[in-house]
This record gives sequence, structure tokens and C-alpha cells, in this order.
Amino acid sequence: MRTLTLALTLLSGCAFGQSPLIRLLSEELDRNFTYLKQNGQPPPYFMGYEVAENDQDVIIASEGSIDQQQHNHTRYLDVTIRVGSPAFDNYRVTQGQRARFTSATPIALADDADSIRRTVWLATDRVYRAGAQRLIRLQADEKLRTAALDSSDDFSKEEAQVYANDPQQIKFDAAAWAVRLKRLSAAFAQFPGALNSSVQLESRELTQTLVTTEGTKLLHGRPFARLIIFARGKAADGMDLQTMESFEADDPAKLPSDAEILAAVRKAGANLTSLLAAPVSEPYVGPAILSGRASGVLFHEIFGHRIEGHRQKDESEGQTFTKAINTAVLPSFLSVVFDPTRKTYGDVTLNGYFQYDDEGVRARKVTVVEDGILKTFLMSRSPVDGFPASNGHGRRSPGNEVVSRQSNLIVESTKAVSDAELRRMLVDEVKRQNKPYGLFFDQVTGGYTTTGRQGLQAFTVIPLVVYRVYADGRKDEMIRGVDIVGTPLASFAKITATSEKSEVFNGICGAESGNVPVSAISPALLVSEIEVQRKERSQDRPPFLTRPAEGAAQ
Repeated sequence: MRTLTLALTLLSGCAFGQSPLIRLLSEELDRNFTYLKQNGQPPPYFMGYEVAENDQDVIIASEGSIDQQQHNHTRYLDVTIRVGSPAFDNYRVTQGQRARFTSATPIALADDADSIRRTVWLATDRVYRAGAQRLIRLQADEKLRTAALDSSDDFSKEEAQVYANDPQQIKFDAAAWAVRLKRLSAAFAQFPGALNSSVQLESRELTQTLVTTEGTKLLHGRPFARLIIFARGKAADGMDLQTMESFEADDPAKLPSDAEILAAVRKAGANLTSLLAAPVSEPYVGPAILSGRASGVLFHEIFGHRIEGHRQKDESEGQTFTKAINTAVLPSFLSVVFDPTRKTYGDVTLNGYFQYDDEGVRARKVTVVEDGILKTFLMSRSPVDGFPASNGHGRRSPGNEVVSRQSNLIVESTKAVSDAELRRMLVDEVKRQNKPYGLFFDQVTGGYTTTGRQGLQAFTVIPLVVYRVYADGRKDEMIRGVDIVGTPLASFAKITATSEKSEVFNGICGAESGNVPVSAISPALLVSEIEVQRKERSQDRPPFLTRPAEGAAQ
């Protein structure tokens, strides 16, 4: 289940000479690779060391108090060793079994040579042993298996990349932010239905260092700040409800003013209050509008995961689009681009931005669908038939092996109308189908999908705020307890038009290579048919005791 450039920048040797970590990793890589090439049976043909350093502050405030405040500074080493040959190596996927050799080894925060050398030595020895053993088993098993449908190599040849650029240092004043968050979170007191609420701030600097035996040497990263507002409550019938607002920036100093954040707190509280009193939705099939944020999540789940390159080669996958290159997979007025080089969309910082992927391939813009026609897949260095090279989308979180993953998904449309016209088209469709109402999905929190061949080719998108839109002119009615469900191919054919304005959904996507930050940018969509089902609910009632009085004597 999956839950959200060739040109080199060459620097002089002195730039990397200023990085003790680069020097230490390079020296150990040369020493260990030389030894294993001479003595390993089988010998490696490629090795790489990647260190992910994360310097993070988290502050969580609730109802005017600080619930959590912490600073975390970590460094994790991942080791990649490929034995055999690019045509057939220890990473080959057979019968849906994907190899995992690395394990996010903690490494010294200080550039202590002896400590780092010892950590790298032991991790390298362990990964080599596991890789060599798996290759020997694969070679023996290959004689007993029928030929794979995809005969492409296991590893692509790519140009070495040399680049160094430390991410900017964030000036984070934890004490000042704690005072601000306490004040902002206290505003939830005016919403008694919010049984649990919080204003959460994360500020972090991510630095990635990569050296490989091909000559790649990379030092790069990014700063990131995110503020998330949550409000949670329980309806009288036991259903748990939640609303959320969020802001992203590349520096906490660029997050919105207190007035803007306070407005978002009040919006989350007001939406929760309305949800608690809203009627429960019935299962429904009919026309709907999905806001830009909701549409972005929909495309991420039903489309983005299914065009990740490694799924085209893995015969345990459903392979929805494996044979669909140069055929229509979306309406002709839609195109889909993945662009990890884009830092912002309007004034919104994008989660899915990066300069180089986790295999050292430079990020690039990839047009996956043009005018409805599928052109390519998102590729890591694991080739598939017809696509022998990476396009910079090999990604992972520490402790996982790289696979192809999404970045900044951007939906483009040539059949765009105003929001007012899109709503009019929805009302017309409701009347044409003789439905009692249509639906408008305003906010979502995420979604998930299954892509395996043995499971259902299905998806779920989890809305937060949904309205019934009546054709007779009645006021829109908020409803609760709704999940969007469906199958991808049937859903694409139902898209009939889009709005002129796009919105951004920033999130974290979990899949085979761990949790990676992603973004989805899309206009609102009009669909002629969508299916919703009732959300699971608890049978626990709201609190039996009365709420304590604010400011009561202790």
C-alpha cells in the first residue's frame, strides 16, 4: 500500500576539501572498494555512501500551553553495494521480492575520523555479505525460472555529478516561537467541540552527502518549515472528526503573520463545529467537484503511483500503464508534469523540491502525460523496457533502498473555466442525471492506494470538509463521514472540465522506499461520477463529564 539535468556544476577540489565528511567517505570508499574488487567473491562493480543529516526543531502547543518542545540532530549512513554486473545484480526483483541491504546506520555528528571510519567499515562489511549472498541465490534460482517479461538491465549508466552547496543556516528562535504558539493555540478555547487541538511547528535543515565509485560527489540540501493546525472532536454518534490547516516555507521567518495563522485556527475550529452538527453522508454515486487540493491528492493516488518506473518491471504489480506508452490514459485536455526543480508555486513552498535524487542523478522536469497521452514513467536507475536511463526520481528515506518516486506533481488543463462556471456545470450535471444533489470536496487530509496484482486496483481519498450542492438553489449543506473510493481507469474517464486556478497539497508519501516529501498541484476538477462510502465510526460517545471551566481555581 502506498500512502503522499545532465549539465554538471563543477567545483574546485578545495570546495570539497572544506568538507571533512566528503573526504572521509571518499577515502573509505576507495579503500573498501579496492579491497572488495580484489578479494570479494563475487566482487562489487558499484558502491556508494550516502549520509543524511537532519537538524530539526519541533514545538507543539495546545490550548495555550506547550505540550512538546524538542531539538533533534541526527546523521544516518546508507551503504549501496551492487555485485554482479549492471545487467544482472543483487538488486534484481523476483516474484515481487525486493532486496533491502542498508539500515540507516547512525553515524557521528562530529567529523570524528576514527568513529566514522569504524562505522563505515562495519556497515560496508554487513551490506556486502548480504548482497553477495543474495546474488549467488539469484543466479542459482534463475536456472529454474521462466524468462521475465521485462529483460532490461538492473542498473543504468549515468553521468557522474559533482556539486557542493550547503543549505542555508536557519536562525530559529525556539523561545519566541513557543510564546507565539501558546498564544495562537489558546484561540481554540472558543470552540468547545475541539476535544483535542494543536498548533505544531517543524523547522529543519536537511543536508545530504553522497559519494560513489563512479566519481559522483554531492553535498546539498534544503531548509524547511511547516506549521500545521489540527482540531479534533467527536460527534454525538461517536464519529471522530478532524479539520486541518497548514503553511509551508523554506524558513520559519517566512511563515505567515500571527493574524493569518489566527484566522486559520478559527477556520479550523469553525469547520469542526459545523462538522459536529452535520448529517452523516449516505453511500452515493454522482457528479462532484473536487477542489484543487483534493484533485492533487486524487492524481497522486490514482495516477502518480502507477507510473513509477519500478512498478512496470515488478510482475507482482498491477502494471496498469506498463503497455500504455503513446496511448490515451487521460482526457485530451489534461497533461501531467513532475518537476522536482520547482521550489515554489505562487507563494507556496513545495515539499517535492530537490536538486539531486538519492542516486546522485540531477533532478529534472519530466512531462509524463501530454494532451492525455502517456509519454514516459518516473525513473530511477532501475531500467525498464524502452526506458534505459533515470530521469532523476530515485528517492528514499534513510534506511531504505531507492525506488522511483513522485516529486512535484503538476496537473495542467486546456479546458479550464471559472469557479462559477464549473459550479454551474455541476448543477447542470446533477439535473441531467436526475440526482438529488452533487458533492463539493473542499478539503482532504490524504489518501492511499493499492497497486499490487493480488489486491484490488483501488484507491481511497480521505476528505475533511464536504458539501452537498443542490440543484434547486438551496444553500450548500456540509456533511460528514465520507470517503472517496474507486478504481483508477474508471475514474479518469469521468473528468469533464477543470477550473482556471490551481491549488497546492503538500504532504509526506509513504511507500517501499520510506517516507518522502511530495507536492501535488492541480486545478479543481468536475467529474461526472464519483463514489463515496461511509467512513468507519467509533461507538464511543463524547466525554461524559462536563468540560472544566476556563480559569477555574485549582
